[in-house]
Amino acid sequence: MAAVDLNAEALGVPRKQLMESSGNAVARACRDLADPGASVAVVAGRGNNGGDALVAARFLKAYDVTVHLLGRPETISTDIARENWDALVAGEADHRTVTDSAGFDLGDPDLVVDAMLGTGVTGALREPEATAARAINDSSATVLAVDVPSGVDADTGDAAGLAVDADRVVTFHDDKPGLGDLDCEVVVADIGIPEAAELFTGPGDLLALDRDAQSHKGDHGDVLVVGGGPYTGAPALAAQSALRAGADLARVACPEAVAREVQGYSENLIVRGFSGDRLAPEHVPDLLDFAADRDAVVFGPGLGDADESLAAVREFLAAYDGTAVVDADALQVVPDVDTEATLICTPHQGELRKMGGETDSDWEVRSDLVREFAADLGHTLLVKGAYDVVSDGDAVRVNRTGNPGMTVGGTGDVLAGATGALAAVLPPLDAAAVAAYGNGRAGDLAAEAFGGGLVATDLLERLPAALRGDEA
Repeated sequence: MAAVDLNAEALGVPRKQLMESSGNAVARACRDLADPGASVAVVAGRGNNGGDALVAARFLKAYDVTVHLLGRPETISTDIARENWDALVAGEADHRTVTDSAGFDLGDPDLVVDAMLGTGVTGALREPEATAARAINDSSATVLAVDVPSGVDADTGDAAGLAVDADRVVTFHDDKPGLGDLDCEVVVADIGIPEAAELFTGPGDLLALDRDAQSHKGDHGDVLVVGGGPYTGAPALAAQSALRAGADLARVACPEAVAREVQGYSENLIVRGFSGDRLAPEHVPDLLDFAADRDAVVFGPGLGDADESLAAVREFLAAYDGTAVVDADALQVVPDVDTEATLICTPHQGELRKMGGETDSDWEVRSDLVREFAADLGHTLLVKGAYDVVSDGDAVRVNRTGNPGMTVGGTGDVLAGATGALAAVLPPLDAAAVAAYGNGRAGDLAAEAFGGGLVATDLLERLPAALRGDEA
């Protein structure tokens, strides 16, 4: 939901407007549960979940409302929630701040609004939320939870100890996986988030890339690029892109005939040569052993379309059960291979047709065609174009970043490498969607810097900034 909120804001629907809609939905639920004149205790946390309830309090003029803020007002975590607190104070609403859990007094309300913690918070309740939750559960009041009962994991429905026992939950935009098993009524409120916020990639998708401060080398991906022979720049670009997209290690397996040249592109690459001047079936057993210890494999950049190389791709994929990004000439063998591997295929529209798929100049029609073909294949597709289409056969994401300057050679190799890095840490659909967004955004940053005449290394240099969400 945090990602969807941020994407909605990027589409011109500000989070303040969404909070106003959410608060109005909470107020409607209050009116359903209590008659005018009833006493309502709003127990609000210091985040946007609490902010939703602060808005609701403004809409409940016909009720006797008391707002309990858990914590000091100056520690409210978002500007929009703080603005709504300030509005209540300025309007001389009945408000109290709880800075010591021992001093929490819920009173004897008819209705309690639990807005302490939202969907993004997991783990056991701390103070003062734990004391407030006990008081709410001990009360005879009807309990309305905002988005999710405090203490309940919205993804699983589990509670790590104490949790609010709600009679009704009003959640926003869409149901949450963990709410289905709760013993209470769940109402989904439409707060005006456009469908486009989930369909189109946006800055919110980058929230999936947060790193643990205690991370160690290897935690964010060890990626192997298999390619090269006829071409040397392509595997080097893909491997460097994997590093720029966050992988900790990037390795290249390529013919010995070009290994020194590939290594020469960057000292950051770990290059391993195999005999000959192109990939062949006799190389597959060693490649499988090498790939087994990697988090993701990128297969295809610079590989060429020699019959023996394509036969090697077939053999590798048939025996491999890990995660692989398949690109360039290697794509054409995918429809004929029975594999246990998790594949992300990254064709342009010409390569898609060569795989047996269909396309269309209308991106909406193309989206349906890509979804249908992904379902037939049983793999995730990232079909490149002015509007990139990503589908796993079920969900569809569309990416609109990028520009015509990115038709230059090598940008697809940058995308493949970034997808490989992200596939090491994210589910396939998410990895492909974020990679498409980041690659296109890197191209846009390059275009803003240079105007025209882009080259693939321009994207490579700007990929980290694009995946951080930096502006030009």
